[in-house]
Amino acid sequence: MTKNGYCDFFILLVISSIIIFFNLGGIPLLDPDEPVYAETAKEMFLNHDFISPRIYGEFWYDKPPMYYWLVAAASHIFGSGEFAARLPSALLSIVCLSSVYLFVRKLFNNRTAMLSALILATSIEYFYLSKAAVTDITLTLCMTVSLLSFMTRRYYIFYLFMGLAILTKGPIGFMPAVIAAIYLVITRNLSVLRNMKVFSGLLLIFLVCLPWYGMMYHLHGNDFIDTFFGFHNLTRFASPEHPTQTWWWYYIPVLLIGFFPWSALLVQSVYHSIVNGHKQSQEIIFLNIWAGFVFLFFSVAQTKLVSYILPMYPAIAILVAWHIDQIWDGYYYAKRQYIWGSIIFILTAGAIYGAFQGLETLPELSMGVFLLSFVLGFMGIFTAYFLWNHQIKNAFCIHILGMIGISAVIFGYVFPAVAPKFSSAETVKEFMPVYDSYSPIYISKFLRPGFAFYGNVYGNELYFSPTSIPDFNMILQKDPQAYFVLRDIDYKKIPESIKTQFILLKTINNQIILKSKEETTINPE
Repeated sequence: MTKNGYCDFFILLVISSIIIFFNLGGIPLLDPDEPVYAETAKEMFLNHDFISPRIYGEFWYDKPPMYYWLVAAASHIFGSGEFAARLPSALLSIVCLSSVYLFVRKLFNNRTAMLSALILATSIEYFYLSKAAVTDITLTLCMTVSLLSFMTRRYYIFYLFMGLAILTKGPIGFMPAVIAAIYLVITRNLSVLRNMKVFSGLLLIFLVCLPWYGMMYHLHGNDFIDTFFGFHNLTRFASPEHPTQTWWWYYIPVLLIGFFPWSALLVQSVYHSIVNGHKQSQEIIFLNIWAGFVFLFFSVAQTKLVSYILPMYPAIAILVAWHIDQIWDGYYYAKRQYIWGSIIFILTAGAIYGAFQGLETLPELSMGVFLLSFVLGFMGIFTAYFLWNHQIKNAFCIHILGMIGISAVIFGYVFPAVAPKFSSAETVKEFMPVYDSYSPIYISKFLRPGFAFYGNVYGNELYFSPTSIPDFNMILQKDPQAYFVLRDIDYKKIPESIKTQFILLKTINNQIILKSKEETTINPE
């Protein structure tokens, strides 16, 4: 690496670290996903079992153990808490950015490499998930390194990180092999297979991931196979876990918002890469196949979550960086399109500010919304000015500075203000003083992981669907003296005739603590 390369790499590390580590442990874990990973790692220590993940004291076959292991290691060093739960995502996101930079330098040039890594680092969904205790960044890192290794013909690294992806999130980790196969077929380059060491590569994949899967089958048999592969992979792909999120176009707005602010350049970057890019580089074809396959695969899948398409972000970041690099060298027609993107920033700033001014229910967001609108307006005005004067470098720097500001506002003002409404941490503190320490507890499924992590209270799960509620009459017949912790939206679904059987103890943010009216004079202790 040249002196300039080291300087760029240092700048990248500084910028990404500021964005990702700012207030990393200052916000409570958000229900329901983050506490699941923190609690499962905690129970690994409690049970002295690092093979079979558990939650609420029961075996948990939802995900392979990679992220649980990472959180357990961080908790062992820093203590169990928000920082340790999120630290693996934060560190691995920086590793992913560094990998993008180092690989793209080899594939294109130093400027495209720097642009790619900074675009990825400042994309809203990427830096949000980099600060979240979930598996998505870990999977994205593994898939990114695997696919970039294929592009640079480092085939053993390609196989190694595919194995790690499978150990992170299951069969979806084979996706790099599918993308590589599609590329070889489309480019009619199947002869490459002779140099890919396929047999030894498959052996490497299995050496990485098969020991854990083999141990789980040995310990739990078909229970593990049916639940992990049957339900959490095949069933969730074929049928929706969230019936209200099955629209075919679900990921279009997710991508436009999640890849902001670079979504202003996304359409013309992809178009330019398809029309002109293949004439200059086979890598451009591969990047389009990579991004397109991930997007289409998860669009076809019936279970949809915002974070699922994150593995396409490195590919589109490189495509947008390549496009900006072309603009930098004289494609002035694209600068006008970029200016339209800047106007979108200004309109977005006004829309956000106007919308939240009308939300009297969230007055705590007023300062954060004002600052967001200010930064967006600043970005739009100055980006348009610099582009009008053909100063691409200054325009790009304004984007980066603006997104550093936006990330600081989101995690310094917005999230701290709204997090209590999406976390059970405060509710646990309020619940403990009013709990009699022996009566049964029933907890809304959404809040149960947080109660387990923050209060070591497992309770009994209450599942509210859009069309049904738990049978409270049966619960009260079984446990006439019980406590209930619900979200307010769940509580509103309960008929008034049943509500009369409860005493409302406390309301904390959007969560409610109830106690049944009928009490027994017998203390089981």
